[in-house]
Amino acid sequence: MSIDTSDSNKSNNLSHSSKVLYTVSDNGVATVTFDNGAKHNAFDDTIIKILTDIFNDIAKRDDIKVMVLAANGKSFSAGADLGWMKRMAGYSYEDNLKDAHKLADMLKVLNFLPQATIAKIQGAAFGGAVGLASCCDIVIASNKASFCLSEVKLGLIPATISPYVVNAIGLKASRRYFQTAERFFADKAMQIGLVDEVVDAEELTPAVEKMINTLLSNSPQAMRQAKQLAFDVAYQKIDEQLLSDTSARIASIRVSNEGQEGLSAFFEKRSPAWQQSANTGNQLTSNHLASSQCNDSEG
Repeated sequence: MSIDTSDSNKSNNLSHSSKVLYTVSDNGVATVTFDNGAKHNAFDDTIIKILTDIFNDIAKRDDIKVMVLAANGKSFSAGADLGWMKRMAGYSYEDNLKDAHKLADMLKVLNFLPQATIAKIQGAAFGGAVGLASCCDIVIASNKASFCLSEVKLGLIPATISPYVVNAIGLKASRRYFQTAERFFADKAMQIGLVDEVVDAEELTPAVEKMINTLLSNSPQAMRQAKQLAFDVAYQKIDEQLLSDTSARIASIRVSNEGQEGLSAFFEKRSPAWQQSANTGNQLTSNHLASSQCNDSEG
C-alpha cells in the first residue's frame, strides 16, 4: 500500500483496483472512499492500516480543510470482514489484543482529525461502520441507509467503537442497540443523534456538496480551533480555570491573521481571503490512491 502525495500523480482518473480511494481536490477537500462493493465494503486489518495511514496523512496537511468519508456500491460498509474475523478467532488473546488496538488507533485518529469531517452514508452501515460514522463531525445519510450494531449476534461486543457511539447516540440508546442488535433506519438514526441529516437518495451528493461549501466559506483555522474547543470544554466544570482558558482562546484568535481578516472583511462588506481561495479550486487536481493488498478469497 502506498500514498502518493507527489505532483506527478495529478490526474482526474481514479484506479478502481484499490479497496480504498483517497483524493484531494485543489480547494482542500479530501475524499476517502471505500471501493470494495463486492464485499459490501467490509474492512479487515489491511484496510484498517490503509485508513490509519490516510487519516494520519490528512491530519498533518494544512491544505486539507474538509474530509468526506464515503463508499461506492450498495452498502456503506458491512463492518468487519468475515474472513478476518474467522482468522482472528483462531488467534491467541495477545494477538487479538494487538489486532484490536490497531482498530482502536484508527478510530481515534479519525475522531480527532483537526479538519471538519463528513460521513456520506448511502446504504447499510453495520458494526464497525457505525463507529466510523460516530467519529465524524457531520453525518448525512440517504433515506435508504440502515444501521446495526450487530456484534452480539456473533457473541461479540462493540468494544473499540463504543466510546464514539455512546458519545453520538447517548447512554440510553447505546444500552438498547448494543444489546438488541436491531437494524434501524436513517430516520431513527437521526432521532437518536447518529445522523445529522436525512435526504432522498438522489439528493445525497448535492446535500454533501452543500455542506462542503458551507464549511469552505468559513475560516479554516477558526474551524480547527472550534472543533478542538468542543472537545476541550465538553463535560468540564465551569470554573475559573475554564473561564480563563476560553477567554485566552478568543483573545488569541481575535489577533490572529484569519481573525483580523475575517473582521476586516465583515466591516468592509467583502469576502474574506479564504473564501476567494476556496472558490478558485473546484477541480480535482491530485489523486491519492491507497491500494489494498487484500486477498479477494477472504470472507
